[in-house]
Amino acid sequence: MNKHTLSVLVANHSGVLSRVAGLFSRRGYNIDSLTVGETHDPKVSRMTIVARGDDRTIEQIIKQLNKLVDVIHTFELEKEKSVLRELALIKVNTMNQNRASIVEITGIFRANIVDVANESLTVELTGAQNKITAFINLMKPFGIKELVRTGLTAVERGNHEINERINQWEEE
Repeated sequence: MNKHTLSVLVANHSGVLSRVAGLFSRRGYNIDSLTVGETHDPKVSRMTIVARGDDRTIEQIIKQLNKLVDVIHTFELEKEKSVLRELALIKVNTMNQNRASIVEITGIFRANIVDVANESLTVELTGAQNKITAFINLMKPFGIKELVRTGLTAVERGNHEINERINQWEEE
């Protein structure tokens, strides 16, 4: 089954996330990744949901999401036509002999060291999921103390924008 990235515009008020997650749960679909944030319009939030399934399953998910009262619009983002990014914070075990190696690898990946302690460095990395996974794999031999990933967030490339959909919703 392929991974699909869905962009879901929703009304920004309490309970919406619960209803969207409940739809997935009731139908037996798993959410691989979920990020939510306010758009440029504070009345609207945007969810980026990554789910696995064949084309028919994803089509059904989109139809069911669009039936929810608080959902403004749902659409699938095509990988080739979208910018897809994830953020990770990785706290790595450091000793004097390996600190320079970690700093060098961090520079190669264009990551930022955001916290320095006697026995650890915390690295912030933004990029494609495979870039973050590659960095994590390189850090494993040093010892990862903590790791947190945001999940995928995405936007369409080019002149595509969501304003028209938001304006239509506000007029209704």
